[in-house]
Amino acid sequence: MSILSEWAGDLAALFFPPVCPVCGGPLVRGEHAVCTLCRATAPLTGFWAEADNPVLRKFWGRVPVVRASGFLFYVHGSGWRRAIHAFKYRGAWRLARALGEWYGASLCGSGLYGDVDVVVPLPLHPFKRMSRGYNQAEYIAEGIAVQLGVGVDRRSVRRSRNTASQALKPRRERADNVENAFAVRHPGRLAGKHVLLVDDVMTTGSTLIACIEAVVHAVPDCRVSVAALAVSRHELGVKE
Repeated sequence: MSILSEWAGDLAALFFPPVCPVCGGPLVRGEHAVCTLCRATAPLTGFWAEADNPVLRKFWGRVPVVRASGFLFYVHGSGWRRAIHAFKYRGAWRLARALGEWYGASLCGSGLYGDVDVVVPLPLHPFKRMSRGYNQAEYIAEGIAVQLGVGVDRRSVRRSRNTASQALKPRRERADNVENAFAVRHPGRLAGKHVLLVDDVMTTGSTLIACIEAVVHAVPDCRVSVAALAVSRHELGVKE
């Protein structure tokens, strides 16, 4: 970094000091995206280091999944929930990418995801993506892919139906809401590969299951793993 750019950064921080999206406190020099204290106290799951864990079990008997993990527990009313909403609804895509890198470093360090060939973000329907301006799962996927040393495929899997938000649906209706909502348009690009499917928040798992069904139907010789940035402790039956 040049002296001029460092000075410009210090000047910008003076008038627009960066804050931690979790606690709202100021970020000091050397802190990236989230402050040191919030990182140290984050509700991490540890599932990325467990070959058998509650996230993987969510898919048992439903779709074939090699590995599955969640990084954070999605805690209602917490600062981490606000941080997730910041990149999900309020354009904080840099935060999504930074959290993806943190997650990706953990996946890489576990040794369980070393044979992943490509990272695929869960797609949004084009209308929804246009309305929001971006797909937060793509930025999480970018951060993960950098740490795993693989590429991101944003084109092979698409959302073919513009479904209503899962958050607005009762639990019993979520599977029907996303049935046949995904399609694969470039199956040859995924053939024979280990695909890591990335989502921001997993609750019932219905959306991921629908996407995996489409992928394995179109590309039967690929293997699929799942990485969700945040997961519901309640849905997984995990006690505090």
